[in-house]
Amino acid sequence: MFDIAVFGSLFLTLFVIMDPPGITPIFLALTAGRPAKVQRRMALQAVAVAFGVIAVFGVLGQQILDYLHVSVPALMIAGGLLLLLIALDLLTGKTDEPTQTKDVNVALVPLGMPLLAGPGAIVSVILAVQHADSMGSQISVWTAIVAMHVVLWLTMRYSLLIIRVIKDGGVVLVTRLAGMMLSAIAVQQIINGVTQVIQNS
Repeated sequence: MFDIAVFGSLFLTLFVIMDPPGITPIFLALTAGRPAKVQRRMALQAVAVAFGVIAVFGVLGQQILDYLHVSVPALMIAGGLLLLLIALDLLTGKTDEPTQTKDVNVALVPLGMPLLAGPGAIVSVILAVQHADSMGSQISVWTAIVAMHVVLWLTMRYSLLIIRVIKDGGVVLVTRLAGMMLSAIAVQQIINGVTQVIQNS
């Protein structure tokens, strides 16, 4: 009934792509200065958004891309450009947003998408769902998706303890580090998308 090989394969793939340890400094940088209660809520919101996006693409992904005439490389390039803009804001310290929307915005973009529910995770889920040709395989695929998001939530939820240790000066350092890491991820994603466009042409 339950296919442990399918579960393990997808879970490990999503773990590498979504990278819970790597998302920690970015999450800390984007939520710095907010009350602990708000930060915990943002962690849950980000994971909920990511799960919602991935679930929709898992069920209707190929149809959505075909209907919009959007290729996977184009999705990768667009996600990379969005991440690059966020990274530049982190590097230059321009992370302020309107007070009434900043909590929601950060949880939705970039945390929920495209950091967690990025092109790599979306494509992996689409392929896994397509290749799951039995009820047991489908259950294994969706269990892996849910388990990965629980891991992401736990990682972000308890990474907030780090802020109590590193204080304000450490948060500034983490913000710059997160910006540098995020810019590298964004550039690599754009390069991968452009490479695929060239190979397909």
